[in-house]
Amino acid sequence: MGLQFLIFDAADDGEGTGSWEAMASVRHEDLAALRAEVAQVSAAAARQSPGPQGPLDDGGAWDIDLQESTDGDWTTLTVTLTGPWEWGEALVAGLDA
Repeated sequence: MGLQFLIFDAADDGEGTGSWEAMASVRHEDLAALRAEVAQVSAAAARQSPGPQGPLDDGGAWDIDLQESTDGDWTTLTVTLTGPWEWGEALVAGLDA
C-alpha cells in the first residue's frame, strides 16, 4: 500500500502486546488524502484482525484510536494501534510495502 503521510513508531510492553502510533499534520489541501490513508490503515487492521476489536482491558484483541485536532491552517491526525506484538509488526510492515 505504501504510506505517504503516516510513519509508525512502535512500543513493546514486554508481555507480547504492542502499540504503534503515527501522527501527521497537513494543510487543508492534503487533508482528504491523509484521511484516506488513515481509513486504509483502519481497514487493513480490521482485515488482519487477530480477534475482536475493542479495548484490551475489556477483552478486545486489538484496538485503534483516532484523534484529530486543528490549529490554524494545519490539521493533525494521530493513529494509535494496540494489539499482539507479532500482529502489529506484520500489519505495519505490510502498510509500508
